[in-house]
Amino acid sequence: MSAIRPAAVVVLAAGEGTRMKSATPKVLHQICGRTLVGHVLAAASELEPENLVVVVGHAREKVTAHLGETDPGVRTAVQAEQNGTGHAVRMALEELGSIDGTVVVVCGDTPLLRGATLRELTADHAADGNAVTVLTAEVPDATGYGRIVRDGASGAVTAIVEHKDASDSQRTIREINSGVFAFDGQLLADALGKVRTDNSQGEEYLTDVLGILREAGHRVGASVAGDHREIAGINNRVQLSEARRILNDRLLTEAMLGGVTVVDPATTWIDVTVTFGQDATVQPGTQLHGTTHIGEGADVGPNSRLTDTVVEAGARVDNTVAVSSHIGPGASVGPYAYLRPGTRLGAKGKIGTYVETKNATIGEGTKIPHLSYVGDATIGEYSNIGAASVFVNYDGQAKHHTTVGSHCRTGSDNMFVAPVTVGDGAYTAAGSVITKDVPPGSLAVARGQQRNIEGWVARKRPGSAAAKAAETASRQDANED
Repeated sequence: MSAIRPAAVVVLAAGEGTRMKSATPKVLHQICGRTLVGHVLAAASELEPENLVVVVGHAREKVTAHLGETDPGVRTAVQAEQNGTGHAVRMALEELGSIDGTVVVVCGDTPLLRGATLRELTADHAADGNAVTVLTAEVPDATGYGRIVRDGASGAVTAIVEHKDASDSQRTIREINSGVFAFDGQLLADALGKVRTDNSQGEEYLTDVLGILREAGHRVGASVAGDHREIAGINNRVQLSEARRILNDRLLTEAMLGGVTVVDPATTWIDVTVTFGQDATVQPGTQLHGTTHIGEGADVGPNSRLTDTVVEAGARVDNTVAVSSHIGPGASVGPYAYLRPGTRLGAKGKIGTYVETKNATIGEGTKIPHLSYVGDATIGEYSNIGAASVFVNYDGQAKHHTTVGSHCRTGSDNMFVAPVTVGDGAYTAAGSVITKDVPPGSLAVARGQQRNIEGWVARKRPGSAAAKAAETASRQDANED
């Protein structure tokens, strides 16, 4: 049984979502790297519909702007007043015009819905020759959901009754309406014109279309989802958190089945756009966001947060925050490193403890072991940057670039005041402030000469612990002499 390509998918995303208690429209809240409506669009796109339209209403400027960034091919229809789901679909059909073929309707707040489930729905719809097919599910607690009412003899769907309009006996039904449907487009358009508003909310219910089509002698069927959690709508932050946990577990399961070791799934969080190579390892307390890729055999964590970062094969990243960075094969980062955007660490390179980098290209085998800041810089291959070094890139108005060549050895506590270049094979002395270019193979010494003022403590700090210690040491030296 194969699915057919729908003529249109309509995504309902006009509601305000007051229970979220947020200035952000409900459908723009995020889990696992996408907005709620973004997840729905991703699932809908798997059907490759001829048209994809989102019905917007509340905060439509924000939602429309987001849709333009997510998928420029998505069309929008405006539901200026939220007069029910039937009214929302009417607005979509007015935007689309006459539709021949299948129209799939989905809700914009169901981020767990899979494209495979939608394909099964459209396949069932086509195979059964239905005028409308509703996606249903059996749930442990049906409170608040529309109930699926079936004919006792044939099992055919006879109606969908909203919870607030249901009788006591109907409220015992556990099979619910998901809000997802496949319709014959022409029959849908005709039936929407007959939907009434004589219900407790005074709204046009899309679910009334089923009864209208059934009374007209058309087939009304159902496709039962295998996992009721897929159809769960998000109405508050508790449900948002629950959906995030479910989706994250789903993503981690797929990763582990694909050959990734996730040491502690309970404390590991990833986005839908994260990818892995085989035999990658993710340690506890790690978050992977955006387009991050963990290469084959790489080891990330514990307690690391990587965003839009590539970690190549065999690299090791420990207790690190990295954003828009690239870590080469076999490289080592951390612990307690901060890689800011534009960092590129070469193969077998090292960014060590309490090191911060930004807009820096660091060559193969080069090491920045500890306590340093490297910003707006290019460092060649197999160089070593001494501890407590700072690349002084900002003069108060503009950023400047520092270049350090290959096979250089820079001393501890160096300041490189950009713009400045240290040539290949050069050395710099500890404690130096490098303000001039250093020729290849040279030793740069840029510090004042040491001067010892004897007896200063005794004169300036008489009676202090330091003075007493110095006096004792002086006596011992005299005795030894």
